[in-house]
Amino acid sequence: MAKKKIISESSHPKKNKNEVSVGVVGSGSFATAIVKMLVENCKVVHWCVRSEFVKGAIELRGHNPSYLTAVNFNLKSLKLTTDINELVSACDVIVLATPSIYLSDTMDKMTCEYGDKIFVSAIKGIIPKVNDVVAHYLRDEFKIGFRNQAVIAGPCHAEEVAMERLSYLTVAAVEDETADKLTGIFSSDFIKVHSSKDILGNEYSAILKNIFAIGAGIASGLGYGDNFTAVFVSNAIREMEIFLEAIYEAPRDVNESAYLGDLLVTAYSLFSRNRSLGNLIGKGYTVKSAIQSMNMVAEGYYAADSIYKTAKQKNLKLPIIDTIYAILYEGKNAEKQFKKLTAKLN
Repeated sequence: MAKKKIISESSHPKKNKNEVSVGVVGSGSFATAIVKMLVENCKVVHWCVRSEFVKGAIELRGHNPSYLTAVNFNLKSLKLTTDINELVSACDVIVLATPSIYLSDTMDKMTCEYGDKIFVSAIKGIIPKVNDVVAHYLRDEFKIGFRNQAVIAGPCHAEEVAMERLSYLTVAAVEDETADKLTGIFSSDFIKVHSSKDILGNEYSAILKNIFAIGAGIASGLGYGDNFTAVFVSNAIREMEIFLEAIYEAPRDVNESAYLGDLLVTAYSLFSRNRSLGNLIGKGYTVKSAIQSMNMVAEGYYAADSIYKTAKQKNLKLPIIDTIYAILYEGKNAEKQFKKLTAKLN
């Protein structure tokens, strides 16, 4: 029997398309999933991909040649480019979905006017160039204030979006009008959207859960079972709350889906690249060889250094963060470090 293709826009009844001009920057798995979400609602989705090869392949085959290849797009719904200035000039809403380590290279090419645009971060990592989160990077480097920003949080794995399994997004925005606009273009039969005003909290929690997921993967690779993982995640959400309150106090409940839900799916899911990285390390791979063996970026690795140093500056006691940093950046033995960690968890 032939493998069933997953085809965007084919599974649901036709409906009036949104007139919002929206673009996506990035061509990885989550960027591709975001484009799939948006074509459900928008007449045309502008898509800035990283190379002419990727652009040509999508135009020829109707799907991303490297990620979520089962998702076929109606090319009439896409306007592809490799020029970020072309995309930004044409769009009211720009979704940034590149790996954090590549964002500054992409944004440095932006020379067009963008003062009235809304920039939405779907990036769950620290920008190495400034050692800071995307929200601060956009504000400080490009003078894009929080009123012109939004953050997308999960729990939402790209692979499940591709299969049109019910998924949830949290859109964090200061302005209600912005949140409503984004809810309108992202909601569909398989995407439920909730709103929040906690931009920094949602962004930092998305970064932290990737680091914790590496730890959950290490535990799995070392042979720890579900009982330990449950205790590990319980302690991780407490560390997240401590860190978030130290960084940016705001009315928030870390038990909500954008915080705890995203942590759970990233720590447990086999789709989680950060968990997969940790699992390899737990099985005995060196950190370098584990990273090299993966075909996608595990944001938690790059974020662990920054988060650890920030926690130390603020004198925060975060034993899980300390343990993962020691393994990733100090070359400490994973088995010995986790044995010590077990005595600190409760």
